Amino acid sequence: MSTIISVRDLKKKFGEKWVTQGVNLDIPEGMMTVIIGRSGEGKSVLLKQMIGLIHPTSGEILFKGLDITKLSDQELEEQFKHIGYVFQFAALLDSLNTFENVGITLLENGAKPQDVLPIVKEKLGLVNLHEETLYKYPSELSGGMRKRVGLARTLVTNPEIILYDEPTTGLDPITARVIHELMYDMQKRLKLTSVVISHDIEIFKYADKVALLNDGKIAYFGDAKTIWESDNPYIYQFIRGLPEGPIQTEVAHFKDKF
Repeated sequence: MSTIISVRDLKKKFGEKWVTQGVNLDIPEGMMTVIIGRSGEGKSVLLKQMIGLIHPTSGEILFKGLDITKLSDQELEEQFKHIGYVFQFAALLDSLNTFENVGITLLENGAKPQDVLPIVKEKLGLVNLHEETLYKYPSELSGGMRKRVGLARTLVTNPEIILYDEPTTGLDPITARVIHELMYDMQKRLKLTSVVISHDIEIFKYADKVALLNDGKIAYFGDAKTIWESDNPYIYQFIRGLPEGPIQTEVAHFKDKF
């Protein structure tokens, strides 16, 4: 199992507040890694540091062995041409239709609409959207459809890695499951590496690895398929929705409850 992104002693401070406080995490290539944690723990800040949208206060982010924290903006842009980022609320432009939203990167770089159209159709097909959505505006699409359009836009650049920021926020459980299954199918079919920020423990069914962020550090990293049997007290508290507060450390007591 090779590592595609390595985070080393990553720290980020906003004003007087430390958000990440020494994160160490290895993202395995070709797998889906989910990062969980309570609200306000800095999961999205961590994700944005991985892609270079936020510069860390200190630490390293190694992408294929290259520390991106030391790159210029131009060098960073070159490195991340093949990394996709799916925003929490899809971040579609209301004034653009589906074709324009999905193809925007190519169109802004001077590609002709007639050349972009077959690419957009292909990517929409990958997320199970059909041609009738091509010229609809975001206001004419359901929440699940908007999420899929956002994913199709990410796929236009043929990324090796996709980073998802809360991909099922605001969706009903049935639609959330459809999005999870789509993410899983895309990862396997296109041999992608996926990094997912999520509160939704249903994602464990589709993930390979789970990391838990707590107090600015990774408090747990392990296999998703065994997470319900984990004796890590932070995981126990999180996945069972227990109130915030002091964590019990008597692991044997936790095991009795499984």
